[in-house]
Amino acid sequence: MTRPLTAIFFDIDDTLFSTSVFADKARRAAVDAMLSLGLRTTREICIKELTEVVQEFSSNYGRHFDKVIDRLPREASAGFNKELLVAAGIVAYHETKWRELKVYDDVYEVLRWLGKRVPLRGIISAGLGIKQAEKVIRLRIHEFLSPHAIYFTEQIGINKPNPKLYRRVLQDLGLEPETTMYVGDNTINDIDPANEVGMITVHNRRSGRHAQVPGATEPDYSIGDFYELRAILTRDFGL
Repeated sequence: MTRPLTAIFFDIDDTLFSTSVFADKARRAAVDAMLSLGLRTTREICIKELTEVVQEFSSNYGRHFDKVIDRLPREASAGFNKELLVAAGIVAYHETKWRELKVYDDVYEVLRWLGKRVPLRGIISAGLGIKQAEKVIRLRIHEFLSPHAIYFTEQIGINKPNPKLYRRVLQDLGLEPETTMYVGDNTINDIDPANEVGMITVHNRRSGRHAQVPGATEPDYSIGDFYELRAILTRDFGL
């Protein structure tokens, strides 16, 4: 016997691409650009300060590089217009986005395969709407998704791990939880609340700092890549 599946949703960060690896590359590129322009400190110190700024102010904060310069001794930026140093970091960060922001190799293939088999394919992602939307466009995955099934927590006003987020999506789209699947990397933010509302849960333990963190509940499935997801969908859901 196979199970029915009417919809599948994905997290973005560390589920469709390695956020952790990308962020590290982009931040290091930004630091190198500021140092090349003349910021007087070591690479090690600058990266340490930037890491602390991200931890203290969150990854969604808009002035990371400003804060790094503010935290360094005044002589580190003496004689420079601060905005030029900040701009150098921003440009390098965004150039890295164009060059490095890519989905895992198997994601396109499996998303294309899903497009012919699952009626509704969407996103439920935490973060600022415009930043998460930019990832969808830069990763070039929008063509495989149902445009009315893309949800960002900032727009909804409910953040992970509140199960209300998942209930809202189900209600909006008229979906039954037992025929709706959610794939995410974070057991606490993704798996536990989706389990609470009765969705089919898949833990993507491929990469990221949350991959090995245990949650309060067990996922229905655990995968290491999207080929494993396709095998599950074929075997248990008859796709």
